[in-house]
Amino acid sequence: MANHPSAEKRNRQNEKRRLYNRYYARGARNAIKAVRNTTDKAAAVAMLPKVFAMLDKLAKINVIHHNKAANLKSGLAVHVQKLA
Repeated sequence: MANHPSAEKRNRQNEKRRLYNRYYARGARNAIKAVRNTTDKAAAVAMLPKVFAMLDKLAKINVIHHNKAANLKSGLAVHVQKLA
């Protein structure tokens, strides 16, 4: 329990940031699933730049680690290349 005004403010800030991070991370996960579930190569290639941009932004604002973003991007690129 927060006993100081600064600790109470920090709790408020953390809650706002947690909800913000959850929102954007969930959006990125849904976009990744959409690319992985696509069987059409042209559609998947069209989606890749948007998903890559989402992952780069999440890494930039420290929602996810930059290495995780790089690993996800690499895996998606390999997946799209394997589509017929």
